[in-house]
Amino acid sequence: MQEIYQQFIEGMKNTSGLEYVAVFFGIVSVLYSRKENILVYPTGIINTVLYTWFCFSWWNLYAEGSLNFYYTAMSLYGWYVWSRKKDGKTLAITYNTKKDWIICITFFIISWVVLFFILKNYTNSSVPLGDSFASAAAYTGMWQMTRKKVENWIWWIITNIASIPLYFYKGAVFTSVQYLIFLILAVIGLVEWIKKTKKVSA
Repeated sequence: MQEIYQQFIEGMKNTSGLEYVAVFFGIVSVLYSRKENILVYPTGIINTVLYTWFCFSWWNLYAEGSLNFYYTAMSLYGWYVWSRKKDGKTLAITYNTKKDWIICITFFIISWVVLFFILKNYTNSSVPLGDSFASAAAYTGMWQMTRKKVENWIWWIITNIASIPLYFYKGAVFTSVQYLIFLILAVIGLVEWIKKTKKVSA
């Protein structure tokens, strides 16, 4: 525990100002997501563009880097979908159907296997299993979020649990703290979205 504490203190001291900016916008983005506010996307884009650069340039987390690039593209798509109106209404929060679950789990497994294979064989990643797992879960969560599925929060919870030790191990201590905050917010977000669907169906 003493060693982990020392590593935490040292990591916080070495955190750059730019990483603080990225973390700030990441947290703000999740807060907007909880509230079903479309500002989740522009604030999230700032976070993901910065993290794309961090992951490729600083930490050699290639799957996470590609993930943040994917986040950026999906944020643009989600921004469009959430702003569209059909019969005067924006997209509603819904649950996955059985078919949706099958597609999600299949998508997650394929993403994990493909990312792990690429990281293991074509990069110098020291954490191919953890990097690919966290990224595959996040790929799935982001896709679910653009469709306003309640279950997107479950995938974010899985992502955050996997990302906390991953970033800590790579020395990105403040970012691992960010994922701890994300984990708490994801649990709260799941509860809030469940309540919203109950109000609509009541």
